[in-house]
Amino acid sequence: MHCRSWRLAATLALAAVAACRPEFQLKKLTTNEALYSASFHEYQGHHWDNAVTGFEKLTTDLPARDTLLPRSYWYLASAHQHLGEYLLAAQSFSRLVESFPEDSLADDAGLEAARSYKKLWRKPSLDPTYGETALASYQTLIGLYPTSPLVPVAQKEIGDLENMFAEKDFIAGMYYLRRKCYDCANIYFQDVLAKYATSPTAKQAGVKLVESFKKINYKADAQDMCAQLKQKYPGDRDVLDVCRDVPVTAVKADSTPPPPSKPPTS
Repeated sequence: MHCRSWRLAATLALAAVAACRPEFQLKKLTTNEALYSASFHEYQGHHWDNAVTGFEKLTTDLPARDTLLPRSYWYLASAHQHLGEYLLAAQSFSRLVESFPEDSLADDAGLEAARSYKKLWRKPSLDPTYGETALASYQTLIGLYPTSPLVPVAQKEIGDLENMFAEKDFIAGMYYLRRKCYDCANIYFQDVLAKYATSPTAKQAGVKLVESFKKINYKADAQDMCAQLKQKYPGDRDVLDVCRDVPVTAVKADSTPPPPSKPPTS
């Protein structure tokens, strides 16, 4: 009984606080400066919907050269992020970069745009369109702001994103491997090794590629792959297991002939 009374009292107290908070009304804010101040207050109070409403209006009402405009895009995008509206967030961050590339917030906005697009690609098995857009956004950030302190962060996150692409190809390869379409599987495993050789998934793709080669009796290919895996992952248990019955062969050396020596000068 006491527990119910306490919960009822807490609920009523919260309702009273909400009722006391003044409603966010755009029509009462007659200047852009007042609207910006009120919208920022809503943002600081984590009233994300109100912040979106205010800053969205500012992005349409402010003059193109107004110093509040890039900040309005930033807080609009950030409020969308807090609401889980990642596509709208990415679009607003990108708009800041496109419209104000020299602004101090531009490189930060470029990074957040890429992160928002990446949030929309939740699993490697899903359509990778947003993942590709995220990758392009990271690359744009690096291309536009090569000296930004955010570049190392972007490069690390590109690595994480590329491993998702590698996992997507690996999943497709496993699909065909289980259905004994070995040549189909090989295409995807080789794609992982060619495009994402430094990803954590690369070793798995190499191991499965050896298994596939063995199934279709591609002995020379299995030998070459095992030689590469042993060189790259010395002592790895998975590599040693899959290559146990594959004859040892040396890794192919570069067959490019050396350049001709210059004739002696007189």
